[in-house]
Amino acid sequence: MATPKGVARSVLKIAAMGILAAMIAVVAGGVWSGLLLANLQTNPKVPWSVAAMAILLWTAWMYLGGHGWPPSTSNARREHLRAYRRPWRVFAWAGVAGGLAVASLAGLWIVLFQLVRMPRNALPDFSAYPRLTILLMILMGSIVAPLMEEAAFRGYFQVTLERSVRSPVLVVGISSLLFALVHGPTQGFLWPKLLFYFLVGITFGAIAYLTKSILPAIPVHCVGLFVFFMWIWPHDPQRQNILASGADKWFWIHLAQTIAFSSAAIWAFVQLGRVSAMRAKDG
Repeated sequence: MATPKGVARSVLKIAAMGILAAMIAVVAGGVWSGLLLANLQTNPKVPWSVAAMAILLWTAWMYLGGHGWPPSTSNARREHLRAYRRPWRVFAWAGVAGGLAVASLAGLWIVLFQLVRMPRNALPDFSAYPRLTILLMILMGSIVAPLMEEAAFRGYFQVTLERSVRSPVLVVGISSLLFALVHGPTQGFLWPKLLFYFLVGITFGAIAYLTKSILPAIPVHCVGLFVFFMWIWPHDPQRQNILASGADKWFWIHLAQTIAFSSAAIWAFVQLGRVSAMRAKDG
């Protein structure tokens, strides 16, 4: 049975790691935003910010994974990142479960956006810049957040939670709550957006918990963010609030999309859990 001192020590560790995870995500996003804006304002024909961010990302990934000084923390950093390879079946089911969840979340975003008036997530007007530059920047933006957010929230923070909290529901729930709150300053603290990012956190947190690795969730996270950058958020300005204009057929289609794909995603997560458990049993 845990002593009060032991509980207090665990709470402090969790809080400290939560702050570190938030800092990793915020700093990575801030650095990328700064490089992107500087690139567009100086020489948009040459996407140098993409190359610069790729170098910084690789350096950060290697350090979080145990390389660099001080060597005394190398093992701890590697264990907290938990970027472990898994069998192809685990990756495949993680892709299926995550992909179905992303399809459901895309429908949910549209439904929530039409139900509640909230600030749009539309991208800036990039029409004055070279298409290749913008495409490369969107691709890099679709990599930066997944790599650093998975490392921070589903790696460092969730590993710390798993060592102190027995309930997987609480582990994934707490990491997802922090994930949602960290998006508040840029996305807004409105309940629909907090709910959306909480469910995003649940999706990737569940993958990390079941597979004991952050790697299976990263490709899904990258593809999902790219889809939102390209086909969901740019159309937010055209979406009509159903309280003002009424619900059209597309609202009901997207609601059905949300329900159908979320049901399919739950089934796929069950399969992922079984495959991961079999792998763990076989050693």
